[in-house]
Amino acid sequence: MQITITARHFELTKAIRDYVETSCLKLKKYFDHIITVHATLALENSRNICELSLHAAKFSLQSESEEMDMYLSIDTALDKMEGQIKKLKDRITDHQKKALKDQFDDFSHATDIFVDAVDRKRKTIKTKRVVTEPMSVPEALEKLETSKDEYLIFKNIETDSINVLVTKDHEFYKLLEP
Repeated sequence: MQITITARHFELTKAIRDYVETSCLKLKKYFDHIITVHATLALENSRNICELSLHAAKFSLQSESEEMDMYLSIDTALDKMEGQIKKLKDRITDHQKKALKDQFDDFSHATDIFVDAVDRKRKTIKTKRVVTEPMSVPEALEKLETSKDEYLIFKNIETDSINVLVTKDHEFYKLLEP
């Protein structure tokens, strides 16, 4: 992720530059595919203005904040940007979940596989297609404890990857990450 900072009508200090860079790096925990973040800081008539532009692979977002303190302006603009990223990510995951549900009418089916053509021995493989729900590990643990299942497949919102939580006796758990 490339971070560029532009200062208008004031001298950009190292402290403000470091603060903007560390704050913008926090956006990476919400979305990994951020290409560039451009921050424009301006001082106009004793108002501190912060404009953020974020560019990713398929979209770009912008937020703007105006406060009496530059640090507060940066924080407010970043909060607005985080809200936009969360909303966009929810919209993408909801859309993908609906598309998967429409694509697979029956989520579970059995398929016969012939192992040996001479003996005609067969093994049956049960295929189950699962639509994963985005949740955190504690939420997945709570959901698995309330269900009778021995495993739960979910999309980890912290790592943005598919994880499997497995238990045998609802006392010891294993988390499988790719």
